[in-house]
Amino acid sequence: MLQKKWTRLQNELINGEGHRNAYWQMAVDAKGTIHLSWVWRESPDVSSNHDMCYACSKDGGITWQKSTGEKYELPITATNAEYACKIPQGSELINQTSMFADNEGHPFIATYWREQGQAIPQYHLIYKNNGAWKINNLGFRTTAFSLSGSGTKSIPISRPQIIAWNHKNTTAAALVFRDEERGSKVSMAINNNLNTNQWNVKDLTTSTVGEWEPSYDTELWRDKKVLNLFVQKVVQIDGEGKANVPPEPVYVLEWKPGVK
Repeated sequence: MLQKKWTRLQNELINGEGHRNAYWQMAVDAKGTIHLSWVWRESPDVSSNHDMCYACSKDGGITWQKSTGEKYELPITATNAEYACKIPQGSELINQTSMFADNEGHPFIATYWREQGQAIPQYHLIYKNNGAWKINNLGFRTTAFSLSGSGTKSIPISRPQIIAWNHKNTTAAALVFRDEERGSKVSMAINNNLNTNQWNVKDLTTSTVGEWEPSYDTELWRDKKVLNLFVQKVVQIDGEGKANVPPEPVYVLEWKPGVK
């Protein structure tokens, strides 16, 4: 009888050195490479989130390296981390968003923050292309908000999810999100050529989903390029409050590239 067991590979992969925490997200590509990205957070205040770091492992988590192939000396700290994007504290940068890696192993990181000198947080896509990190500011939002404070926040927009695929010899991507200024529906921004940074935004539902955060069947997308979103209307009270609401139905929303 075949027996398997769990093995602890790392005692310290990322170390905040007693000054900060790492809020991370992960994706595994078709070749089995583990892609890891994270923001640093300096205090319980959400506004202390900053920067976007990256690491990957091609041997199941035993060793880790930067996108350049340079091997990490563990643990990874603020000093030796690879920074895919430098983002200051106080930028309304959310923690723990989403990652994706395409069939060629290119990493994609979706999140939101407010750029310096701007008042409105915007969704951003950070991705590696031709050996360099690229940043797309989707730029379609029109309302401001603040993440300042501690605890679980009730936020007018959701953390996004990101997928990407090959489209006519270019890279296409879709960002799934929920935004109060669009009626808190299931929405999607699509770009058929990331070199252009031209995003078409549309709603996939007609009714509100409250404070829903998107999640999807990652394996179905990887194997068949079919996006199945888990959807349920959600109520989120700011600061760990309790809402007395009736049960809401759960359903799966399906989308495929090329669907208008």
